[in-house]
Amino acid sequence: MNMMHNLPWLFLLLPLVVAAIDWLCFSRHPRLAATLSLLSAAGTFGLCVAYLTGALQTDMPDIYTWMPCSVEQLNLHLGLVMDPLAMRMMLVVTGIGLLVHFFSLGYMKGDTSNHSRYFAGLSIFMFSMSTIVLADNLAMTFIGWEMVGFSSYLLIGHWFDKASAADAAKKAFISNRVGDFGFLLGILLTLGLFGTMNFADMDGKAAGIAPAVLTVTIVCLFCGAIGKSAQFPLHVWLPDAMEGPTPVSALIHAATMVAAGVYMLVRLQVSMGTEAFTETACTIIASVGAITAVIAAIMAVQQDDIKRVLAYSTLSQLGYMVMAVGLLAGEAAMFHLYTHAWFKALLFLGAGAIIVCCHHEQDIWKMGGLCKRMPLTVLCFMMGTCALIAIPGFSGFFSKEAILDAALAKNPVFFWVGAGVAALTTFYMLRLCIVAFMGSARAHGAEHAKEASFTMALPLLVLAVMAIISGYGFIANDLVPFNGFHAHGFALGLPFYVSMGSLAVGILLALAIYGFGGRSKDPLAGNCISKALRNRLYIDALYDKVLIGGLQQVFAHVVEFLDRFIIRGIICQGLVWICYHIGKFLSWIQCGSLRAYTLISGIGLIILILLCQF
Repeated sequence: MNMMHNLPWLFLLLPLVVAAIDWLCFSRHPRLAATLSLLSAAGTFGLCVAYLTGALQTDMPDIYTWMPCSVEQLNLHLGLVMDPLAMRMMLVVTGIGLLVHFFSLGYMKGDTSNHSRYFAGLSIFMFSMSTIVLADNLAMTFIGWEMVGFSSYLLIGHWFDKASAADAAKKAFISNRVGDFGFLLGILLTLGLFGTMNFADMDGKAAGIAPAVLTVTIVCLFCGAIGKSAQFPLHVWLPDAMEGPTPVSALIHAATMVAAGVYMLVRLQVSMGTEAFTETACTIIASVGAITAVIAAIMAVQQDDIKRVLAYSTLSQLGYMVMAVGLLAGEAAMFHLYTHAWFKALLFLGAGAIIVCCHHEQDIWKMGGLCKRMPLTVLCFMMGTCALIAIPGFSGFFSKEAILDAALAKNPVFFWVGAGVAALTTFYMLRLCIVAFMGSARAHGAEHAKEASFTMALPLLVLAVMAIISGYGFIANDLVPFNGFHAHGFALGLPFYVSMGSLAVGILLALAIYGFGGRSKDPLAGNCISKALRNRLYIDALYDKVLIGGLQQVFAHVVEFLDRFIIRGIICQGLVWICYHIGKFLSWIQCGSLRAYTLISGIGLIILILLCQF
């Protein structure tokens, strides 16, 4: 009975143990490592399904006291929360994780890198995200938070012999450290204000706390989401994370790392109560989300790398979710997180299949005509595109409408921002599909492309089905990670008409500029606006030149001056000089001359007499 009570710990222990075995024991047996990781993902997914269907009782597992302290509220423990919010989120994490593991079997075939290390990285990623989702307190959440950063560093830099991949891994790791510093301050402030870090004990304790203090606390906690969910201004790491294997991109962008920030914010809203989220804090959160959604959608318009287009799309959609959280519409945010996880995983895995079958070509202008050579893969990719651009009947339509409804009801400015982003999303996704799939092949890889293998096609088919049906109430009401959620259905009104108008504008613009795939180069390229968009609005260059090459270098020179001239020069070497000369003077006294000793003794006796006299 006790063993059944602790069964939920398998969500954490199974992938962690498998990662250790793959890394330490199966480094020279990649097939065994891949099989073990796949079985681990399947096991956690099966366990999640068993809990959601009631086959296993969701009793609270035993709590392990990690660091007992004399002050009760400072006791740090490892505990799991098994409420509907956590378990439904686990279904998304383990379900997509399983499909990514299976897809990786085909994607990594023929790759010369260390497969055991790759699958060990996937397993430790699953462990890290599961820790965040199931943690019942902020201390344990922070452990998973940092482990997600570590595992993303391993996976983004999997091809570490390639300089761009190594740099991208470091960029992701360092960018997240900036946000995590604020997150840690927020956790400490929460402990001081609420007297606890346990989610179950926070409810109702916001009353009586000064609004300004609450605002600072929530904004500090939000810094963690800015880093993990790649919100402006820490969004710069996510597009570069495309340097890792494409299944890793699907795992990071769909259901794990970038979703952690949104999930954490909603968990805090549920635990603390929405009254803890002051008007100022909500305005900051919603504004950051809206800014991210806009600039990411604009930059996606002129990206030519198929994975980077999807990366900026993820940034933009995360901006939608964060904006919804700031509008206190947590149910809409989690609904979009849930639907987005399925169709964005579909798009990234579809892009991975296209890249492999086009001989690792990622430039959409070197593709073309793929709808004839890869009809099944292209069809699945188009299903994901339809969900992303919110065509009625697909899952993304329902969740996007829920966010637009909430925005219209609470702040019309954000509603119109969302509508504009929707039009841009339609435009850049149709641009991608027209250029890559229509017309004729423009390069050798596209000419010799063939349909994806079974191990890559099966996950695409499963995700394509979810991209269509996951937004309907008969599924969403039971699976969306939010207590008491009810799916948003078809409803005529201003949000619907504006949404359809945005869709039509995006389609017409894409067709007017790119036609049906006959062009060999981008007609929008070559002007200063296109150049700015292709260079990410020069935000990365600003960081490199001003923050890193400017302020950081100035600070480094100041520190070097203090170290060389003050610490080493004056303090360390100065003390050495003083000690040396004192020793040299005292050594003169010990010269071995009897007359000198007599003289010194006489002088000392005279000084002693004078001291005694006066």
